[in-house]
Amino acid sequence: MNQLQFEENLLSIQKNMFNFAMQLTSNSDDAEDLMQDTTLRVLGCKDKFTDNINFKGWVLTIMRNLFINNYHKMIRTQSVIDSNADIYNLDITGDGYSSPESNFRLLEIATLINRLNPDFKKPFSLFLSGYSYNEIAAILAIPLGTVKSRIFFARRILRKTLKQYRED
Repeated sequence: MNQLQFEENLLSIQKNMFNFAMQLTSNSDDAEDLMQDTTLRVLGCKDKFTDNINFKGWVLTIMRNLFINNYHKMIRTQSVIDSNADIYNLDITGDGYSSPESNFRLLEIATLINRLNPDFKKPFSLFLSGYSYNEIAAILAIPLGTVKSRIFFARRILRKTLKQYRED
């Protein structure tokens, strides 16, 4: 598909894009912003599109992934602080006791994760941060199966290395 056909196809599905964006955002201004972001992303990823793929489905998948990524980014950046809360008497889940041994173990686990091969470390870290397999695949621009296998192998490596901490 040449550049002109690509752009014509993109223009021809603008109404579909807006309707889908409205379903995701429930707000016309946010839907238009999402459409604009999606259009820019699609134009930037033209070389990744192959003719045997459903163009409309490809574009709407990019839109959905952008929406999900933006949503997660918004959730991570928001923090609610109650100015009336007594920070010295907060209700903390658990016993509130952190032993030196458990702190050492957590530090050692974090060190082991950082030592993972970068191909395993990045998807595994994103997974630990709460991203789904599909979101990780979109963020790293790798196939879903690759994401799943890399997380599987990272777990296996860590499980083998951390065997000493298991209580059987």
